[in-house]
Amino acid sequence: MAKFPFFGGDTSRRIAEADSVAVIGLGRFGSSLALELMSAGTEVLGIDLDEDLVQAMNGQLTQVVRADSTKEEALRQLAIDEFDRVVVAIGDDISASILTCSVLLSMNIPVIWAKVVDDRHGLILDQLGVHHVIYPEKDMGRRVAHLVRGAALDYIEVDSGYALVKAAAPNELLGKRLGDTGLRAAYGVTIAAFKRDAEQWRNADADTMLQAGDTILVVGPTASAESFAQLR
Repeated sequence: MAKFPFFGGDTSRRIAEADSVAVIGLGRFGSSLALELMSAGTEVLGIDLDEDLVQAMNGQLTQVVRADSTKEEALRQLAIDEFDRVVVAIGDDISASILTCSVLLSMNIPVIWAKVVDDRHGLILDQLGVHHVIYPEKDMGRRVAHLVRGAALDYIEVDSGYALVKAAAPNELLGKRLGDTGLRAAYGVTIAAFKRDAEQWRNADADTMLQAGDTILVVGPTASAESFAQLR
């Protein structure tokens, strides 16, 4: 149930009608996600059963409520069924995460994102039909491992086996039109964008000529993109 009497279903419905997301679970991951959404202009309804977490986020999100997310009645009173997007960021209590996702699915929420703590947890949510299952610790560990082992400045796995890598422009491409380098045939990657000094990122094309000190975004199969980032 709502911790604060002035935070009720009417407020939640107004939020649901806006560009909004409900975040259930306000621990480190959930609160970080919720605050990032707020900074991007998205209205956020935050829900947690822990009174201290609710109090800590009060005033930082559009609405913060203390409620038991495993109870369908409590979620309906908060008009969760009117939200298009809900994030279940419950990490420590796997049972509560599973029950919450089950309730949300029964309410036909269009898009559900859920954080999981291990493969078993993720398998259960996949079997339930949760739309997006997130492995924050595993994904971050994989990302950092790629950064540690190579020369990439940043790394994002777009999908299994396919990545976007930020790297320094290699010497062999400097002063040449990208269209004349045979880059894709030789390395199996594409340079999607580049950044020069303090300028903004710009899309790369066949006529782009890189200079020493440029930073590039390379797209392609993970192994190929990583190998390309090793070039100097």
